[in-house]
Parts: sequence; C-alpha cells; structure tokens
Amino acid sequence: MNILLPTDFSENAWNAISYAFDFFESTECNFYILHVNRIEGMAAVVENYVPITEVIEENYTNPSRNNLKRLLKEINENKRPNKNHRFYTLTENYFFLESIRKHVEEKKIDIIIMGTKGVSGLREYIVGSNTGDVINKVKCTTLVVPEYARYNELKEITFPSDYNFSYDINILQPLTDILRNTKGNLRIIHIKNKDASLTPKQLDNKKLLNDYFKEFNPSFHFLTNKKVEDAIQCFVESRSVDMIVMVTHNLNYFQNILFNTKAEKITYHTDIPFLVLHE
Repeated sequence: MNILLPTDFSENAWNAISYAFDFFESTECNFYILHVNRIEGMAAVVENYVPITEVIEENYTNPSRNNLKRLLKEINENKRPNKNHRFYTLTENYFFLESIRKHVEEKKIDIIIMGTKGVSGLREYIVGSNTGDVINKVKCTTLVVPEYARYNELKEITFPSDYNFSYDINILQPLTDILRNTKGNLRIIHIKNKDASLTPKQLDNKKLLNDYFKEFNPSFHFLTNKKVEDAIQCFVESRSVDMIVMVTHNLNYFQNILFNTKAEKITYHTDIPFLVLHE
C-alpha cells in the first residue's frame, strides 16, 4: 500500500502520521512524507519578484529537508521498528494542491492521511485551505485525523447515508478492506425528519448497500433530527464510534456532517477520524 502523509511539521500533522503507523501496523506500506513550500508564500514584498533558485534552495528547500530528517529521527525514536514499513521523504516548492495531485498519480497513492485542528480548524483550515481542497478536489481516498484522535481498534464504524445515490462498488472498496481487516461493526445511519419516509429510490439504494455489505452483517439505524450534525453527535456518543465514513457524492449532505460546526456540543470533529471516499 502507498500512503501519502502531507506534513507542515505541526503537532496535528505528527498526530496524523502517528495514527497512520498504528492503523497500518500489520500492513506492508510505503509511507511518502511530503512537505510543500507553497510558491504563493514565496513572493517578496516587491511586486512581481520571483526568488532565484539559490534563494529558494537556501530559504525553503534546505530547511524543509532538514526538518524531514528530524521527523524521520523522531519516528525512529518514538515508534517501534516495523519491517512492513518503508519511509520516503519528499519536498516541493509548488502549489499545494497540484503537488498532492502530482504525487498521488506518480506514486500510485492508495490513501492520503492528513491532520486537522478541531472544530475551528475544520471551519477555517479545511473549508478554506489545504485539507478541504484535498477532500473536495483530489480523487483519492483520504483519512482526516482530528487533533484529539488516537488510534484504537476499530470496533464501531459509522456510515451516514441519505440513500439518494447508489454507490459504485469501487468507491466502497476501501471501506470493505477496513471491515475485513478489523472485523469492526458497520452501522449505516440515515437522518430524517419526524414524519418522513423513504422513497422507492431510497429503499432501492438502501437494499443495494445491504446486499453489498451482507458479509459484514451491517445494522441500519434511522435517526430523527432536523440537524444532521446533532443526530450524528448523539449516535457517536451512544455507540462509542471509532470512525465515520463519508462519500463525497452528495456534497451538501457531506458538508453538513463535516463542516457545519456552529454548535458547541458538536465534538466528533475533534476526536473521530473521517474516512472520505471519492467517486
């Protein structure tokens, strides 16, 4: 498996890297640790100034390489040696999103794992910047690891769906792999208004999900709440959920769960990893 780990050398990035090592402890992996010096941040105060190669090398590339070396040393000191894991460091002076896309294609990346900083971090850091761009614009499975998430054996996996779309089996394959490897329980949840009932189309899509995940004996749950995020918060607390899985197919539904964080009681953004699947 090829895994891309973007890092800005922050505590949140380290937490995501640590989670990745523990999550894939028994899997043979190539970990590509990437730091991007975004070229939009290199512009000098003088308009239209473009730094020469020597300046970029001295001020951006060399410090990044040194930080990556220190990061590898920290990994060796804090993580048990694992013969399944190989590490490669990458540094780029480029636009962040284009750099991610480039390495996803060139390294045949199976999953991107990134950290975030809590509720406010999700609102400003994800929606407005790096992680949000990756989630919405890079067609690669992405695991989002919040700041307080720690790896535990995956016993409870929640998959919210509005049943408005049928999913291609290739989209769901990463979730299938996780279920086979962890033996976790799959809880498929649907949030509805009090008097609403499923349409024939929704019933068909629900049946397709049941048929696809039949070997894992999924359970289906109907939650009544006007706010999707409140319903998920209640479910996460009652079931001690270890991971939430989302498909980006239905963008509005997806964004309500990930990005609607106005209520202070919504805490699943800070400690529950999100696995984001793409079409």
